[in-house]
Amino acid sequence: MTILGIDPGYATVGYGVIREEQRRTEAMEWGCVYTKKDDGDASIRLGMIYKGIIRLIEEFSPSGMSIEKLFFARNTTSALQVSEARGVILLAAVHHTIPIIEYTPNQVKLAITGSGSADKRQVQEMITRLLRLPEIPRPDDAADGLALALCHLNFTRGRR
Repeated sequence: MTILGIDPGYATVGYGVIREEQRRTEAMEWGCVYTKKDDGDASIRLGMIYKGIIRLIEEFSPSGMSIEKLFFARNTTSALQVSEARGVILLAAVHHTIPIIEYTPNQVKLAITGSGSADKRQVQEMITRLLRLPEIPRPDDAADGLALALCHLNFTRGRR
């Protein structure tokens, strides 16, 4: 089973790809899709995000995708931009008939550390251990993508 975890954003989309075979889980790739104002208008930046996600889907053929649910309190412009980015990410998954599950930050923390109130550092240390990585994945957005993928794996294990 291969899972693509996505930490959505407009300037930075974090991702992590994990694969489980015979109860052994490994990180295949992690990183970020970046866009910046200099890249062009919203349509160009959203296209860059879409193409970045399509590349991951075509390279790794994930059987599932997990994405963080959004919670915004203040900046409506940022919320709209991230929502648009989520839209193209979800479109990429739907276009390739990949099931998508959304998880809240607390669900991810609980699945990874056993505590829904864990801090970012605790989550990063645990994914480093679980995936037997030599160091904490960087940047933080990529580590979040791996955490989302591991969260999805934990939830799907319970359904099998």
